[in-house]
Order: sequence, then structure tokens, then C-alpha cells
Amino acid sequence: MISAWASRLIEAQAVLPKAAEGEVVVSSSPDGIFAHNIAAGAHLLRADEPVDIPGGHDSGPAPYDFLLSGLGACTAMTLRIYAARKNWPLDDVSVTLRHEKRHNQDSDNSDNPSAKLDYIERDISLSGALDEAQIARLLEIADKCPVHKSLEAGVVVHTAYKPAIAD
Repeated sequence: MISAWASRLIEAQAVLPKAAEGEVVVSSSPDGIFAHNIAAGAHLLRADEPVDIPGGHDSGPAPYDFLLSGLGACTAMTLRIYAARKNWPLDDVSVTLRHEKRHNQDSDNSDNPSAKLDYIERDISLSGALDEAQIARLLEIADKCPVHKSLEAGVVVHTAYKPAIAD
């Protein structure tokens, strides 16, 4: 019985991706079509789709959840660093985000009913003895977090084929 348990553990370890520092590796999981294992440096994560999507098992956040998580974490970290540098009494930051696709009425494709624009709503809650001017400045600083700036500027993704290494 112990050997059966150990063999499952060893098999699971074999499918986990490995990533160098500053690298993210995503690999398929045997747990379903959408389930994927993610290595971000030394950290292991899991992605999946919710159960309301056929084939999803909700064993991890969905891809857009990771996008929102990156923006939310970067926003909170940026605000905490800024407040600390200014010696402002910021005790806690909470960032709540939502994503949806909206018809892109302002684009060159506005006559195309399928043209969609990614829309992110970000609500920021701050606690601490901050005055109105400090709160207003922190909300301005939120738009200067590196992930926010990358998303607004647009991102170039270069894709290349790399053959798998046979075991």
C-alpha cells in the first residue's frame, strides 16, 4: 500500500515543471484538459478553468485570475512602498479586481459587433490615518505600478517553437 502511494507521488513529481529564476514554465497535468502545473521560479502553482466550463475542474485559478492577481499584487506592493518612503500611516492595502470583455465602441472596429476590449475594474481599499490628499496621491500612484503600465502600453509576445526533449 505504501509503495502504491509513493509511486503516485513520484509520478506527480515527474510532471511538475521546473523553472529558473525569472522564468515561468507551464506544463500539462494529467488531471484534465485545462489543468496545468505552473512553476514560477521556485514556486509551484496550478491553473484550471471553473467547473461551469466543460472540462474544467476548478483545481486552480483560471488564466485571467492570474492576470488580475499580478496587477493586484503589483498595485498593493507599489502603494505600500510609496507610503513607506513618504512615512505615511498606511496600515493595509486591499485590491479587488474584475475582468470582462466589452464591446469596443471606440476602436477602428466599432462597426464589428464581435470587437471586444478587455476591461478591468480595480477597487482599492486603504486603511490607516491617511488624509484626503494622501489617499488621492496613492490612487494616482496605483496607475504607475509596473504591471499597470505594461498592460496599458501593450505587450509584445514573441513565440518560438522549441522541440520537447525526449525522456
